[in-house]
Amino acid sequence: MYPDMYRIRQTFAGPAVADIPATVQAELARVNVASVIKPGQTVALTTGSRGITNIATIVKATADYLMTIGAKPFVIPAMGSHGGGTADGQLDVLRHYGITEDSMGVPLRASMEVVQIGETPDGIPVWLDKYAFEADHIGVINRVKPHTDFSGAIESGLFKMMTIGLGKYHGAQHYHRANVQYGYEHVIRTVGHTVLKHARIAFGLGVIENGYDQTAVVRAVRAPQFEATELELQALSKKLAARLPFDFIHLLIVEEMGKNISGTGMDTKVIGRIMNIIEPPPKHPRILRIYVRDIHDDSYGNAMGVGLADFVSRRLVNKIDPTATYINGLTGLSPESARIPVTFDTDREAVEAALGTIGLVKPEEARIVRIRNTLLLEELDVSEALLPEVKQHHTLEILWGPKPLMFDSIGGLSSFM
Repeated sequence: MYPDMYRIRQTFAGPAVADIPATVQAELARVNVASVIKPGQTVALTTGSRGITNIATIVKATADYLMTIGAKPFVIPAMGSHGGGTADGQLDVLRHYGITEDSMGVPLRASMEVVQIGETPDGIPVWLDKYAFEADHIGVINRVKPHTDFSGAIESGLFKMMTIGLGKYHGAQHYHRANVQYGYEHVIRTVGHTVLKHARIAFGLGVIENGYDQTAVVRAVRAPQFEATELELQALSKKLAARLPFDFIHLLIVEEMGKNISGTGMDTKVIGRIMNIIEPPPKHPRILRIYVRDIHDDSYGNAMGVGLADFVSRRLVNKIDPTATYINGLTGLSPESARIPVTFDTDREAVEAALGTIGLVKPEEARIVRIRNTLLLEELDVSEALLPEVKQHHTLEILWGPKPLMFDSIGGLSSFM
């Protein structure tokens, strides 16, 4: 017997950018990019592998603005070892996000070659993408958000893009190894400072998303203000980040995971789990069992983070690209995150197994939450045991219910619409 389920909606605070191209260009004008970049000069624009909302629009608006001041922008993939650790693979990732030469109106240049430009005070060599090194200027574009592997004042954003992104596969490998000795934030900051000192960074464009996965803030910044601006943006991103509204859950059912959703497939700050030899896991939330049903097509078979689950479906396992997953896991010094959990052919088997491993709690009394993924948390399904907490939250409303947790004739869960 399973509990009845209810669909609830979370309300998130925070702004949303109405006109993204106009905002991007106004920001670039505000920091007077034209005073640094002269007509005829080339500008390498960085693009990563995460599923950043409106990324193609943001990059296109940046390239368009640079062309209006006479510059010659081009786009480079800056994503460490992602895309299978190859130039063609990284271009393919960009194509999937709508970033092509035709759509951007500027060249795309991809290479895994790097040039050493210096070293940090700790003696860590610092590398830069070949095409970025050869350009007259570099424009760093990235989303600023909490990192999935550590917590700090600066986590994922412009500094990380200068470190892991522009360092390509070679740099990403070395920096992750340095993290073991020096810690994530220290490496990202010191490598970033070295890049700012020795590379021709003209400007940055920091993007923040709200809890609805919408573009909330676009902020341009010149190189000398990178650190101060990123500290401000990181603090704001943490306030706007979507999280589960419950501190304790018996079973979390995740419809899909993937690299386009989070660097670890599932956001560790959402599920309260980290497989990391350096950092401790988050204290909250506490989730006893996690079942993941599928992997998003935009993840290209990269199942990094699958090891964070307790149970997965056979269809997910069948979609895994071992090469992409293992390269990512080994580069990030996290092979444990690529481990395949207990696998079942049907959803019914997985749910029964999960509920059979939560103690003496009866299945119908279990605290169950079902989500699409860890990025989209506006609507979620919750079991009846969580209703008292739902009613206490002013940011939560019940959309429908009760409905039984239904399986079809072959043991599949009804679709999460």
